[in-house]
Amino acid sequence: MADLPGSWGRCVLTIGVFDGVHRGHQALIRRTVEAARSRELPAVVLTFDPHPSEVIRPGSHPAQLTTLRRKAELVEELGVDVFCVLPFTPELSRLTAHEFVHEVLVDQLHVAAVIVGENFTFGNKAAGDVALLRTLGRRFGFAAQGAELQGQALGPAEGNAEGEITFSSTYVRSCIDAGDVTAAAEALGRPHRVEGIVVRGAGRGKDLGFPTANLSTPRFAAIPADGVYSCWFTRSSDPGKRLRAAVSVGTNPTFSGRERTVEAYVLDVEEDFYGHDVALDFVVKLRDQIRYDSLDPLIRQMAADVVRTREVLAG
Repeated sequence: MADLPGSWGRCVLTIGVFDGVHRGHQALIRRTVEAARSRELPAVVLTFDPHPSEVIRPGSHPAQLTTLRRKAELVEELGVDVFCVLPFTPELSRLTAHEFVHEVLVDQLHVAAVIVGENFTFGNKAAGDVALLRTLGRRFGFAAQGAELQGQALGPAEGNAEGEITFSSTYVRSCIDAGDVTAAAEALGRPHRVEGIVVRGAGRGKDLGFPTANLSTPRFAAIPADGVYSCWFTRSSDPGKRLRAAVSVGTNPTFSGRERTVEAYVLDVEEDFYGHDVALDFVVKLRDQIRYDSLDPLIRQMAADVVRTREVLAG
């Protein structure tokens, strides 16, 4: 904690893991930025790495929607001045709510105002809530606000015209786990992204006429359910150039595969991409994985997937 920067003077702060930087997170961060601009102070996002659950309950790390680098990019786009990453250690987890506010928010970050979601908790065993944050704010001289959570009404297509879903990282993960990348994109405000390094695979795609870029993904990456998807493919070295890709996620059942892989056939580009850092933005799920008894129907289906990908990404 001694390494936390605080040389900007006072600041307006929001706190959270912000995995996914979904539409609820975006609303909270924009509110923080607006409050900072009105006070002529820096807008600061405080987040944690690794995910707190991995420290508190080892082995329970949730699927990761955004890498730390991607999270920083998304936060910067929202106008934040400082993206502050606090290492989440066992020592930090043992701080009481009072100690966390005094040692981190007041002594280190010099907060003038703190804006968090209305369900925000903090301190050892999550004992602190927004009400306590307000009380401590009055004691230490900062304002504290609990912002209403963001969501959207469920229409007939979701089976409940009267209900509403709240945007949350847990909800987005459930969509991705089910392969519903369209619903995930609605909550995120953009397609779900999976990043990785292109590595050598079995070479079957090339033999079939559809050479693929095989991704080695981060350990906790949130990978969509098995299936075939239409995606945008970008390289970190050229992020402004989007390429169309038909992407297979799964174990290659036709070849009795066991290892789950992410393979992208990039349309209209003759390049192997080996060693490149790349990103896949999942737009639409085309179909489930299918096991074929011979190669000819598989090749015809792959050709149809490519045609469908062109149609989906035509706009």
